Amino acid sequence: MPDSPRKLTLPGQPPIVVTLRRVARARRLSLRVSALDGQVTLSMPARAPQSQALAFLNEKQAWLEAAVARAPRPVTVMPDATIPFRGGVLHIRPGSAPRPAMLDGALFLPPDPTGTRSAARIAAFLKDQARAVLVPAARHYASALNRPVRAITLRDTRSRWGSCTSDGRLMFSWRLIMAPPPVLDYVAAHEAAHLLHMNHSRAYWDCVAQLVPDYRQHRDWLRAHGASLHAYRF
Repeated sequence: MPDSPRKLTLPGQPPIVVTLRRVARARRLSLRVSALDGQVTLSMPARAPQSQALAFLNEKQAWLEAAVARAPRPVTVMPDATIPFRGGVLHIRPGSAPRPAMLDGALFLPPDPTGTRSAARIAAFLKDQARAVLVPAARHYASALNRPVRAITLRDTRSRWGSCTSDGRLMFSWRLIMAPPPVLDYVAAHEAAHLLHMNHSRAYWDCVAQLVPDYRQHRDWLRAHGASLHAYRF
């Protein structure tokens, strides 16, 4: 098990914060830059001196700066901003009604004098929209495979867009509502296919192709653009 992580800051423009994790089973230094937010983690053997970590980081400085620069910049969601929504753009506007309301490509928010509730209201709206689309889509594909669904939950996951358990529980990231509808639909089919095949075998992918013949282009979209959906902070 790793111990409590420590942080160090490398000088530069801008400076780079690196989280150091000492891992008992690690045999070498391992550097990772998150494609979602650019966070840098250096895993190292438990007894390795910090000076070794600093030397390694200095050696990898050029690569590290380029990798951090490629990561999506965090976007704070607030009134008068725009966010991706179902493959298009949703404009966030201040409104006067007591509940958020969508009209003509804009989401109008209730008054928020303190500025502390708008982001949570936007996230709640997206979750509701995601549930309204993902739940019937997942059940549709499960029905096509004649497989039962025990439960469907939505979360804000970072490492995966969906999951399936052996007892028929499906989970999806609500951020899929920000992607184009065919991409969301593909993920629903992807997880439903796991109700039949709990692996990524040839038979599994044949099942996905049966449900969504052009699934590869939607999978490629997620690989190319999925990280950008995690840049939005609510």
